[in-house]
Amino acid sequence: MLNLGILAHVDAGKTSLTERLLYAAGVIGEVGSVDDGSTQTDTLALERQRGITIKSAVVSFPIGATTVNLIDTPGHPDFIAEVERVLSVLDGAVLVISAVEGVQAQTHVLMRVLRRLRIPTLIFVNKIDRRGADGNRVLKQIADRLTPAALPMGAVRHLGTRAAAFVPDSPARHLEVLAEHDDALLAAWLDGQRDAERLGEKLAAQTREGLVYPVFFGSAVTGAGVDELTAGIERLLPAAAGDAGGQLSGAVFKVERGPAGEKIAYVRMFSGTLLVRQRLPAGKVTSVSVGDRPAQAVTAGQIGKVHGLAAIRIGDPIGDAVGLAHHFAPPTLETVVVPGERRHKAALHAALTQLAEQDPLINLRQAGEDILVSLYGEVQKEVIQATLAADFGVAVTFRDTTVICIERPAGPGAAVEYMKAEGNPFLATVGLRVEPAPAGSGVAFGLEIELGALPLAFLKAIEDTVRATLQQGLNGWQVTDCSVILTVSGYAPRQSHAHARFDKSMSSTGADFRGLTPLVVMEALKRAGTRTFEPVQRFHLSLPAETVGVALPALARLGAVPQTQVITGASAAVDGLIPAARVKAIEQQLPALTSGEGLLEAAFDHYEQVRGPAPARPRTDHNPLDRKEYLLRVTRGI
Repeated sequence: MLNLGILAHVDAGKTSLTERLLYAAGVIGEVGSVDDGSTQTDTLALERQRGITIKSAVVSFPIGATTVNLIDTPGHPDFIAEVERVLSVLDGAVLVISAVEGVQAQTHVLMRVLRRLRIPTLIFVNKIDRRGADGNRVLKQIADRLTPAALPMGAVRHLGTRAAAFVPDSPARHLEVLAEHDDALLAAWLDGQRDAERLGEKLAAQTREGLVYPVFFGSAVTGAGVDELTAGIERLLPAAAGDAGGQLSGAVFKVERGPAGEKIAYVRMFSGTLLVRQRLPAGKVTSVSVGDRPAQAVTAGQIGKVHGLAAIRIGDPIGDAVGLAHHFAPPTLETVVVPGERRHKAALHAALTQLAEQDPLINLRQAGEDILVSLYGEVQKEVIQATLAADFGVAVTFRDTTVICIERPAGPGAAVEYMKAEGNPFLATVGLRVEPAPAGSGVAFGLEIELGALPLAFLKAIEDTVRATLQQGLNGWQVTDCSVILTVSGYAPRQSHAHARFDKSMSSTGADFRGLTPLVVMEALKRAGTRTFEPVQRFHLSLPAETVGVALPALARLGAVPQTQVITGASAAVDGLIPAARVKAIEQQLPALTSGEGLLEAAFDHYEQVRGPAPARPRTDHNPLDRKEYLLRVTRGI
C-alpha cells in the first residue's frame, strides 16, 4: 500500500498525469481530458467547467504488487488548504513541473513544505512534447529555486516535438550525487565494487529519507516517460507503514456530503484497525469502503471512506492521533457574503456552515449583520458563489475583499482577577502572563502553578478559552506567536447546603473560568501592547521585455519590491515581494502596463509590521475590552 500525492502549480498537467497513470494501470479504458471535462478525479461540475482541480480526490490502482491510493490535489493557490490536509497523510509525492513554464510560484511553496516535512518526492517534468519546452532551463531552476539535491534520471530526445521521448540514464550516472551522503559508496566504487544493484538500493534509501529528489521527464498527453515514472514510484517511494493490531490512530483529511446529506469522512489510518459498528466520539461507524469497495474495516496504512460519524470534522483525530498539522499560512483575505434576497440570509448561513465543514479555513464568522468568510484569492470567491447557487439554490454577491492581518504582543504583560474581589462575579481566580514568541510559533500555553492545584476540567476550560479569546486581539485581529502562562489560580471546592444537592452558587464550575478568562487575557494583552502585521506575498511576473521600463516604476508605486529581473530575448521575468493588499490593484493595471501579455503569480511569503495607524476590524465576541459591556452580556443569565 502506498498513499501518493500528485502536486503541482495550476496547469502543469497534474490531473492529466493522474489520468495517464490510471490508463497505464488498466483502471480506465481511455485517457480523459481536462479540457473536455472527462477526467476521473475532477468530478465536480465546476471543476469540469473551469478545467481546474478544486477538491482533492482519491483513486486506487495497482503497480505490480503495490496498491497505490493516488490523491489528486488542487494546483491553484486559492485551494492550498486542500493540499495542506493531504500532506499529513502521504507516504510519498510526485511534484509535477511544466517543461515550458518551469518552476512557478506555487511550485516553490509546495517544494518548500515537502522538504520541511521530508516527504519522499519524485519530480516529473511534464509537457516535453510542447513547443517551448526546455529541459536544461527547468533543471537549473529546480537546482537554484527548489533543491540542489535534484537528480536527473535521464535525458530527453526530440524535445519540443510530438516525438519527444525520455531516455533513462545508467545507474553509474547517479554515483556523484548519491556519494555526497555516503562516503563508503564512493570508496567502494573506486575500489572496483561497481554494483548497479547496490546503487539502485542506495538511490531508493536516499529518496525515502528525503536526501535526493529523482527527476523524470515526460508527457502526460503522449505517455512519454510515464512508464519510467511508474517504475520509480514502485521502486523508490516507501510503502505505507503501520501495525494493524496496534493502538487505534488515524486522521480525517477530507469530509464530504453524500446524496442524502450524510457526512462521509476520508480517514487515513496510521495504526490499528477501525471497524464497522465501532463507536467513536464523533459517532458510530455504520459502513466503510476502501478503494471504492465495501469493507468491514480500515486498517493501518489504508485510506477509507467512513460513514456514520455525524459530528466528525476535517482534521479530527481517530484514536490516539493528534489530528492534522498546519503547514501553510492561513487565508489572508476576507469578504462579506451578501444574499441576493434578504429572506435567504438564514439559508446562506446554513449553506456556508456546511461548506466550512469541508473547508474549515473558510472561517465563517458573523460581525453584526454581516456574514464573512476567509479566502486565499478571488478564484475561491467565484467557486463559493457558484457552489452556493448550484448546490444550495442561494444567489450571493460579495463586497470588496479586504486583507486579514495578525497581531503579535509587543512585550510581556500580566493580569490577575481574584475570586470574591470587588467587580469579579465569578467563583474563580485566574492570573495570566502574555509574552512574545518567535514568528511562526503560534500560541503556546504553559503553567507556573503547581500540578494538581487546579482540577483538570478547570485547567482545560482556561486553556481553551485563552485560545478562543486570542482569535481577536486589541485591534480585532488574531493574536499569534506568543506564550500564555497561567501564574495564579483558585477555585471554590464543590459544596452544598446540608441535605441538599450540589449548589453551583457556592462552588466553582467550568463556566466561571470560561467567563473570567477573557477579561484576564485582554487586560494582560493591553499591558503588553500589540503590533499589527499585514501579509506580504512573493510574486513572479512574466512580461514582454519591451514593457519592463514601464511596468517596474508602476510596481514600485503600488508598494512592490522587485528583487530579481531576468531578460531572455523578447521575454522578461521579475520576482519580488508585494503587500497582499496591493495584489488586486496590480492585477487590474497589468494589462495596460504589459500590452495585455503580463502574467502575475503570487503566493504568501511572510507577515510584515504595518506602517502608520494599525487597521482594525469589528469584534464578533462579547468584547472583553469593555468590562461593563462584557459582564452585562455574560452574566445576564446569572
